[in-house]
Amino acid sequence: MDAALVAFAADGTVTHWNHEAARILGWTADEAVGRTGLAGWAVRKEDADGIEAVLAAAMRSPGRQVHEFALLTKDGHRVLVRTQASAVRGPGGRVAGVYCAFSEVHTQMDLERSIALSEALFEDASWGVVLVDADLRPAVVNAHAARTLGVGRTALLGRPLGDLLAQGVEELECALQHVLAEGAPPAVAELWVTLRSEEAELPRRCWRSGFVRLASPLAEEPVPLGVAWLFQDVTEAKRTEQDNSLLRFRAHQLHRAGRAAAECPDPAEAAAVHLDFALAGFADHGLADLATRPAPAPYGAVADDGADDTYGTHDTHDIYGSEATGDARDRAGTEAGTGAGRGAGCALVRTLASPAGAPGPSEAFTATGIPVPYPPGHPAFQAFQRRGPVRTSAGAAPAEGWAAARHWPDGTVHGLCVVLRSRGRTLGVLTFLRSPARRPFDRADADYAEEVAARIAACLDLAGAASSWSS
Repeated sequence: MDAALVAFAADGTVTHWNHEAARILGWTADEAVGRTGLAGWAVRKEDADGIEAVLAAAMRSPGRQVHEFALLTKDGHRVLVRTQASAVRGPGGRVAGVYCAFSEVHTQMDLERSIALSEALFEDASWGVVLVDADLRPAVVNAHAARTLGVGRTALLGRPLGDLLAQGVEELECALQHVLAEGAPPAVAELWVTLRSEEAELPRRCWRSGFVRLASPLAEEPVPLGVAWLFQDVTEAKRTEQDNSLLRFRAHQLHRAGRAAAECPDPAEAAAVHLDFALAGFADHGLADLATRPAPAPYGAVADDGADDTYGTHDTHDIYGSEATGDARDRAGTEAGTGAGRGAGCALVRTLASPAGAPGPSEAFTATGIPVPYPPGHPAFQAFQRRGPVRTSAGAAPAEGWAAARHWPDGTVHGLCVVLRSRGRTLGVLTFLRSPARRPFDRADADYAEEVAARIAACLDLAGAASSWSS
């Protein structure tokens, strides 16, 4: 047996002495069996009376008695052991002797610590713990991990990880296979995953994960039993970190653009510089359209009662929620009275644009006065009329010709239109466009686009390109 065992007859004679007892104390079975008591050879004489009293009490008491005392090795060293003593009874119930199983205290404490640690990890830990077997299936799951994964602890057992995760399962399985083959990695890993139960909303989560390979302590050669996967949800911290990093980058871009534009002798060139710096890491294309003076009303015509409010103050954060598709927004803009293709009487003329093909600097267009043939309800007209940003998106499955119908470059699926304002006048509309490789525009993007638009509008106003228009 794994524990050391010594047995005594009723008169105190040693009757049994196993190999583990010989390993701990150094006395062989031949040297131990037949001796009376332990005093003078396995126990110091000063400690013998207390130990003999413990053994005698075990003979008279039911059940097992647990004690700690010091034994003496063959070479004279003392060893602190934890013992369990119990009476041995004969067929008639008469006490025939006592057996004493013992192990070194530090070994026993190590075992108890390991058990206590395992129980704490699987019951009270504030991070997820999952034991994954060699087939990459959960074998044991703690309460925190079950809550994070949104299922019961027993429901996870034996199921493939692909049944739990919609995204990130390949990265997780690759990490587990690496640990099984090579051992624990030197640092923690951050995995972005999406739970299968929340696949429709796609709320990506960041789990900071550590991995430990498990091997059996009883095997002669290390055979991996699986992997202990410990993880903690750090999504909010990572998103805050990413948002702060994005704000720093955008502020740095605005600073660099301002310094570069200050060196341009032509204000129109300075506007192009601002647009080029804004596109970096933000959008794939940028368009600046300036408004022209509307055609005069016929002689004797009476202005509409609401004409003075056509370009009144509106919500400058967002017109339509980001959940709606671009078509729904465009229909809403048409119903709101954006005008029949002219934005309530205005025409937008292309003034500045980034190249739609190969990458390169933005180019200024010759002032031909020919308006861009935007259809009724176009997001640019909506933004111009309301003096606020308008976001639009083709949705999860873009319809063929969605970008062409809006006179935007091919491959565009996300658009953001903001107004160009300078000296209290609305000069035109600035449009940023994104391809499917980028996410839709959000409110933070709209705030940044408005900051860029203010700088570009000041440059274009200084260039006199829109001097004929007044709002």
